[in-house]
Amino acid sequence: MAVPRNRLSNARKNSKRAHHAKVPKQGTKCPNCGAAKLPHVLCPSCGFYAGRAVVAKAQ
Repeated sequence: MAVPRNRLSNARKNSKRAHHAKVPKQGTKCPNCGAAKLPHVLCPSCGFYAGRAVVAKAQ
């Protein structure tokens, strides 16, 4: 089992974790209706995915 030789100070510990911050998800526009959606996800407003209708929406 790995055992650290010396304890890390708070400054060293926190600087190691400096790149662990959360980043916001990148949104895209639906090519069919232009609404905002997440990539690789069905469009919530029109029901299209990859250029074809997957879910029929009542309009």
